[in-house]
Amino acid sequence: MTTTLIKSKLKTFVGGIHPKEDGKNLTCSKKEVPSISPKTVYLFMNQHIGAPAKPNVKKGDTVKKGQLIGEAQGFVSANIHASVSGKVIDVIPWHHPVTGIKSPAVMIENSGDDTWIEGANESSDTGQISPDEIKQRIQSAGIVGLGGATFPTHVKLTPPKDKVIDTVVMNGAECEPYLTCDYRLMIDKPSEIINGLKLIMKCIGCKKAHIGVEANKTDVYNLFKDILSNEPNIKIDLMEVKYPQGAEHQLIKASLNREFKPTQLPLEVGAVVINVGTAFAIYEAVKFRRPLIQRIVTVTGDGVENPQNFLVPIGTPIKQLLEEAQITTNINKIIFGGPMMGIAQGNIDMAVTVKGTGGILVLRNAQQWRSHACIRCGRCIDSCPYGLNPSELSILCEAKEFNLALENNVMECKECGCCSYICPSKRPIVHLIKFAKAEIARQKTKV
Repeated sequence: MTTTLIKSKLKTFVGGIHPKEDGKNLTCSKKEVPSISPKTVYLFMNQHIGAPAKPNVKKGDTVKKGQLIGEAQGFVSANIHASVSGKVIDVIPWHHPVTGIKSPAVMIENSGDDTWIEGANESSDTGQISPDEIKQRIQSAGIVGLGGATFPTHVKLTPPKDKVIDTVVMNGAECEPYLTCDYRLMIDKPSEIINGLKLIMKCIGCKKAHIGVEANKTDVYNLFKDILSNEPNIKIDLMEVKYPQGAEHQLIKASLNREFKPTQLPLEVGAVVINVGTAFAIYEAVKFRRPLIQRIVTVTGDGVENPQNFLVPIGTPIKQLLEEAQITTNINKIIFGGPMMGIAQGNIDMAVTVKGTGGILVLRNAQQWRSHACIRCGRCIDSCPYGLNPSELSILCEAKEFNLALENNVMECKECGCCSYICPSKRPIVHLIKFAKAEIARQKTKV
């Protein structure tokens, strides 16, 4: 990962932060390596935003790799496929690493023969493929946003008839500290990603695209620029290294200079945002009819002796990956994701990977903070990329003044964590806001 350009020439947005130590040096030079084939996988029916899929297999069934095992329920939902071939041990509630609650999962014992379902993993000619067929293959493959949001991609590529999408913005920023799964994918599979982007453009009838890459990845910038030298409609934007540069609002502001409310979607300003990992998955689905059953996961931090970018079957136990990365002793924190928006795990014995898993961060010396009263310094206000007042919101949420929190736009918070990171009093601002949102939602269900 390299950077040579002058900061003032880089595209960016107002607010945000940049951690002094981003930890990307631990894995940025590590090519993806296949993880050891898991003995058992646990495939949740809710690996996406929207309605959970419904299991269509039962205990004792034999399944093949790529086979549909969970059918999407409704438009805003996503199919789930077997990531290994083998036998269904059970369909049981399992501990979900993101929601923290037990959710239905199909448990498959891996036979080890790696047999694909008929019709999948076969190359096809996409030269004359129609937009509708592209969308159908994306939907069938169960593709969701791999930047972490896990929104079903076919929904994103089906805008309302009154909304005109003129630009696709592809997110190659990977601003979350420590994670390098997207970086490695861009270095190792650039042509496939670009072809995925072109399929997206064709799918929605869009003639223009921007690719946002942070300035600590000038090697990726130059690589993409060379590949797209004869593609005037696809522009590469080099962006300031700043978190959360890869968030939809900030990426669109930096690339297109368009703004929209935090509660609105990019389609309000004629844009669609796609992560590079999602673009690659789309290429795989359309070209080879491969469903989304694996992804790159960065396992990193000072708590592992051999940090790596693993190519992992969805549903692989986290404990196995930690052992492969040679977890050390005296660990005091394991985070599912990155340090800014990841979720700390209390028990890794039952945790498994899901479609949105970009990384596992293992720390030996994670600092333990004591929270103090707000000193009204205003640093959180300066850092908030959405123009909110995190200080005031945290005080209102802590006092359980939920109506006042609503009046102060608490629902516009994206929980990026800039305010908590920058706060000298170490107030758990994001946690308080999460608590308030949950209580507001709970009270609404009672009405």
